Amino acid sequence: MHNTWKIYILAIVSFLVGTSEFVISGILDRVSSDVGVILATAGQLITVYSIAYAIGTPILIATTSKIDRRKLMLAALVLFFIGNLITILTTGYTMLVVARVVLALGTGVFMVVALTVSAQMAQPGKQGSAIATVLLGFNLSLILGVPLGRVIASTYDWKMIFLGIGVLSLIAMLIISFTIPRSKGEAAVPLREQLALLKNPRLSLTLSISFFWIMGYTIIYTFITPFLLSITGMSDNLVSIGLFAFGIASLLGSQVGGYGADKWGIPRTLIGSLLFHAGILLLMTAFAHITAAVFPLLMLWSFFAWSTFPAQQVYLIGMAPKASGILLSLNTSIVQLGMAVGAVIGGLVVEKFSLQAVGVVGAIGVAIAILPAIISLAMRKQTAN
Repeated sequence: MHNTWKIYILAIVSFLVGTSEFVISGILDRVSSDVGVILATAGQLITVYSIAYAIGTPILIATTSKIDRRKLMLAALVLFFIGNLITILTTGYTMLVVARVVLALGTGVFMVVALTVSAQMAQPGKQGSAIATVLLGFNLSLILGVPLGRVIASTYDWKMIFLGIGVLSLIAMLIISFTIPRSKGEAAVPLREQLALLKNPRLSLTLSISFFWIMGYTIIYTFITPFLLSITGMSDNLVSIGLFAFGIASLLGSQVGGYGADKWGIPRTLIGSLLFHAGILLLMTAFAHITAAVFPLLMLWSFFAWSTFPAQQVYLIGMAPKASGILLSLNTSIVQLGMAVGAVIGGLVVEKFSLQAVGVVGAIGVAIAILPAIISLAMRKQTAN
C-alpha cells in the first residue's frame, strides 16, 4: 500500500510524456501554418515520431539494461526536456523533426522503465494493476491532453503547450529523484530473441492486426482537426469539444473492449469492433459536411476503435503467457510503425486526392485488419481442437 502513491506519480508523468506524442494531431493546422509547410508535410511529424519510438526505444533499452532504473528514468526525462526545448526554439520544419525524434526516444525509454519499476514496487499479485495504472496515465493524455492542447493553441501560441510540458518535466525529475527508490538494472532480452517470436506464423498474423488497425485509424486521425475545421465546418471551440468527447469515448471503448473480451469472447469483440470501426469511418466520410452527424460519429469511431486494443492485448497474452512481456513490447513497436505508415498514407491522400478522402482510405486500412484476425482466430480454434 505504501508504494501505491509512487505508482500514481509514474502515471502522472506518463500522462505528461504521452501528451507530447498525441497533442500534435490536435494542433496540426497551427503547426503547419507556423513552420510554412502544407498539411501533408506537417502530418509526417507523426511518422517521424512513431518510427523513432518503434526502432529507437528497444535499442536504447537493450543498451542501458544495467543502469539503475531511477537514473535511467531521469536521463529519459532530461532527453524529453531537451526535445521540448528544441520545439519551443524551433524556427523551421527540420528543427521540429529533430525535436520529435528526441521526444520520441525520451518518451519511449521512460514508459518502458516506468512500467518495469511500477511492477517492482507493487505488492505481490498486484503487478498487473500497477502496470495498468501507469498505462492509464499514458492513455489519459489522448483523452485530456489533445483537447487541452487545442484550447491552449486557440488562445495562445501552440509552442506554449510544449513550454508547459517542459517546465512540468523539470518538476517531474525533481519529484522522481526524491520519491522513486533506486533499483538495479536487469538482464535485457536480446533484440534477436524478441524478433525470433515473429517466426511463429500465428503470432505474426496476430501482430499484423495491430498494424492495420492503427494504420487505418491514423490515416484519418492525423488530419482530424483540419478535417473537422475545413470539411465539416466546425468552429475552433466545437473542435475542442469534439476532441474531448472523442477522448472520453476512447476511454469508455477501452473499458468495454476489456469487458467484452471476458464476457463475449475475443473473436466477437475483436472482429465486431473492427467491423464497426471501418463502417463508421465510411459514414463519417459520407456525412462529412453535416456537423450534427459527424459529432456523434466521431464518438462512435473512437469508442469502437479503442475497444479493439484491450481485446488484442488479452489475445496476445493468451497466445504466449510466458513471453507476454516481450509480445506486448513487440506489439507496442508494431503499433508505432502502423502509426508511422498511416501518417504517410494520410499525407499522400491529402496531397494527391483530398482531405475528405482520408476517411475512405482509413476505413480500407481497418478493414484489411479483419482478414488476419479471421485467419488467426481460425488457427486458434484448430489448435484448441
